Amino acid sequence: MEQKPPRKLLDQVSDALRLKHYSYRTEQAYRDWIKRYILFHGKRHPKDMGAPEIQAFLTHLAVEKNVSASTQNQALSALLFLYRHILHHDIQFPTDIVRPEKSRTLPTVLTHTEALAVINHMTGVPKLMTQILYGSGLRLMECIRLRVKDIDFGNRTIIVRDGKGEDDRLTILPDSLIPALRNQIQIVQRIHQTDLADGFGEVYLPHALAFKYPNASRELIWQYLFPAASLSRDPRHSSPFGSPKGVLREGVGGEGYRRHHADPSLLQKAIRAAAKTAGIQKPVSPHTFRHSFATHLLQNGYDIRTVQELLGHKDVKTTMIYTHVLNRGASAVRSPLDS
Repeated sequence: MEQKPPRKLLDQVSDALRLKHYSYRTEQAYRDWIKRYILFHGKRHPKDMGAPEIQAFLTHLAVEKNVSASTQNQALSALLFLYRHILHHDIQFPTDIVRPEKSRTLPTVLTHTEALAVINHMTGVPKLMTQILYGSGLRLMECIRLRVKDIDFGNRTIIVRDGKGEDDRLTILPDSLIPALRNQIQIVQRIHQTDLADGFGEVYLPHALAFKYPNASRELIWQYLFPAASLSRDPRHSSPFGSPKGVLREGVGGEGYRRHHADPSLLQKAIRAAAKTAGIQKPVSPHTFRHSFATHLLQNGYDIRTVQELLGHKDVKTTMIYTHVLNRGASAVRSPLDS
């Protein structure tokens, strides 16, 4: 029997990341860093390199590419994953190695008036997404990946599935968004019915749920709340840990085609454009609304532990950073110029 050739190094990385349930975005980032590491060292195989080469690559990123500490740390995490889980080699760094330290930066926070001004300059689905970011404190991808079943109208909650750290949590569902969300679900239902009539209707299911519940991927409750405008091929279609094959359809191009969630760049661009139109003189991104959500809850007197749970922070120290805009510390000090 002919023996199959070994899988390529980057494909082995993908398999290991999927087995450990890393997100697809993390998989793409790790593959890219490993590829750049190999190219930087003249296409040498990583098994022939070690701590000195990793340190040289990180120094190159900091000195020549001028990347941030968080970017350096992501590159380091990707390389450590490669050596530990693929090459089975525990890298021993010298004791005097300089590790990138992430600086403490204060988040950009909008006032309530500024947040509403940006939202009021938006329309359609991007506006509803931004209202969820500000009204419920979701991260960008947590909002993009919401499914129909995650909106609990009865309990007035949004269920955030598989958030950062693969944890689920509950957060508030603003009463003012209920009519718009019901209408959005009706839109999703019409799109889904059309897809089913065309021989499609499947959606990606996390981990092994597609095999455990073969029909779930075609049910309305599992569809994305903010679906993409067109069908696309599942990038994990060939993975042994992915979901079943899609349906072949003329004009679409082959197997593995299903309706994914909306592209996050659409919301990012819409928010930047709305902030510019509203005349906001601050750098505004989707995450700015999460920062504003937390800060405004604290300003309104809610307990910091409650805010921590709504945000899904593991450590209350992370939540504490939002107290910088409250009437405490430096904000409570009266300038001598104003006396």
